[in-house]
Order: sequence, then structure tokens, then C-alpha cells
Amino acid sequence: MFAGHEADKTPVLGGWIACPQHICSIAGVGREEYWRDPVKVSIEAYRILGTDGLIDIFVPHKEDDFRCVDASSYAHASTDLSLEDTINRIDTMPSAEDIESQFNFEQEYSKFKAHLIEMQQQCGDMVYMPAQWDAGAVIEWYFDFGYNNFFYVVGLYPDRAIKLMEVGGAIGYCRSVLVAKAVEEGLYPHAVLLGEDICTQRGPMISPDFIEKYYAPQLQRGLKPLLDVGCKPVWHSDGDIRPIMDMLIDCGVQGFQGFQPECGLTIDYVVQKRTREGKPLLIFGPLAVTTELPVCTPQEVKAKVRHAIDVCRGNANLVLFTSNTINPDVPLENIKAMYEATLEE
Repeated sequence: MFAGHEADKTPVLGGWIACPQHICSIAGVGREEYWRDPVKVSIEAYRILGTDGLIDIFVPHKEDDFRCVDASSYAHASTDLSLEDTINRIDTMPSAEDIESQFNFEQEYSKFKAHLIEMQQQCGDMVYMPAQWDAGAVIEWYFDFGYNNFFYVVGLYPDRAIKLMEVGGAIGYCRSVLVAKAVEEGLYPHAVLLGEDICTQRGPMISPDFIEKYYAPQLQRGLKPLLDVGCKPVWHSDGDIRPIMDMLIDCGVQGFQGFQPECGLTIDYVVQKRTREGKPLLIFGPLAVTTELPVCTPQEVKAKVRHAIDVCRGNANLVLFTSNTINPDVPLENIKAMYEATLEE
């Protein structure tokens, strides 16, 4: 499917079930056994479901929880940093040129390669293809400085905001070079999930004009190492990305993952798009974890899977996935129905 060919069935991606109870039920183990080795148990659960590839393996931070982020790890809008401190930190950041010149490729690739080999051995027939959020280019600096500070910088200090885009471009380029090398060596498949949460349900959080002028050139450069080895960048689509979708395609994005139909971003809309070379997009999706999987019946879930398959046939290359993590509000029966539907084509 990554190569644009028809498969014997619609492949399914997994790794985002953020509910240990569901994982335990699928694998047929108790909570104690799960917490002894949550990764091993999770891999077995995905194998039982019939998963073809794993984007990641979500493990909660602690027992009796389901989140992979919590109050101590998530970047809230308010931080201990003042705006003045934020400006000072940006001023003392190394330049984009310094970041690339000081990047120790051999050391970083050695670690990346070892991780891929180890995890692929555990996954067996399932393709291990962890998302590479830093690849391409970085724009969401609110994780470092908090929402308020980041958006103040973009609005009030354009010279610092431009530096952040350049630094994010250097970081993304270096990461893409690592992934591209792994693709060349057969350690990573010819598609990679990446992207930035820069949109809300009402559209981009930053002016599309700013994004196109200062971020897009960095993204285009950062995606080139992937495209040069035939690896398709698939953009994670949180929120309403329609105002910047064509820009992303022009930069080299070859597919999209998501979507949130409550924003107007539906599979029916996305499949109308083409890559900048005029070829069908690669789709990871489209089942919504907000308005579909938690509230639909198993029969309705299967109908939505069939609709996605029908819509993509001849228009896009579909790999079934969800819009985001599957939390405990999604019934286990609906998860199973999603997989079963691909076998009932």
C-alpha cells in the first residue's frame, strides 16, 4: 500500500490503544502480567487483533491511568518562564547552522538503528514504524515555552519567531536524514508518520501567511531526504488543517493521518487531493476517536470502515487507523469491529 499497489486486504495500523484494560482483555492476561512487561503484552494484543504495522506502543505513566502524558509531562499554557526569559532563551539557542554542523550522525544513527532492530524483532511480522514527530521541521515550540509565551513571540518578536522556525528546520532535517538512512538499509518502511499540532478545530493557531513564508521552506527542505529515498511523509492531522493542506502538499507531504470530521475534515474531502506530482495520497485513518469510535455501535463502526474503503478505492491508498489515541471511552467491541471490517470486504 505504501508503494501505491493494491493489497489483498486493507492493512491496519495499531499502537495507539491507551487503555491497559483493553490490552489485557485482548491478550487474555491480568493486570499484574501486563505491568511486568507492558510492551510485550501490547505487542501480543495487536498481533491477536490482526495488526499489520505499529506506529507506537502506548504505555501509561503509572498504574490506574491511561495517559501517556500527565500533569508533570504536558506543556501547559502557563509555565514558570516569563516572556523575558523566553526571549533570552531563544537568543542563547544555537543557530540552525551550528545545530547541523554539530549533529553527530553516527552516534545518533547507531542508537536509532539499534532501537529499530530490537523492536522489529519483538514485533515479528508486524511492521514497526514509530512516528517521527521531529522529522521534517518543528513549529510547535509551545512545548518548550508554553502557549502564551510562544504565541507572544510569534506576534510581537518576529525576528525571534523566525529563528525558531530556522532552528526547528535544522532539527527536522537532521531527524529526516536519520530516517532516510534507515529506509535505505531496509530498517524502516517507505512511509513515516510526522507532523505538527498547529491547528485547532477552527484552523491554524498561527497565520497561514506566516506559516507559508517562514515554516514551509524549512519543511520542504526537511522532507527532501525522505522523498529522495522514496519514503512518503504522512502528516498527522489534528484539528482543521484545510487552510494549510495545499501548502503541506507543496512542501512534499504525500499523505495524511486523521481526521476530525467535526471540523469538516473528512475522508471524502481528503481523497480529492493529490500529491504535488499528481498521484493519490496515502491515508492513515479515518476513524475518529471523538465523534465515532466512542459513540457508534459495532455495526456503525464497520459501516464507516466500509465507507472509507469505498471512498479511497481508486482515489487514495488507505491504511486503516484512528485519528488519535483510543482511550477507555471506546468500547472494546468497537475496536474489534474496526479490525473485523477489513476481513469482511
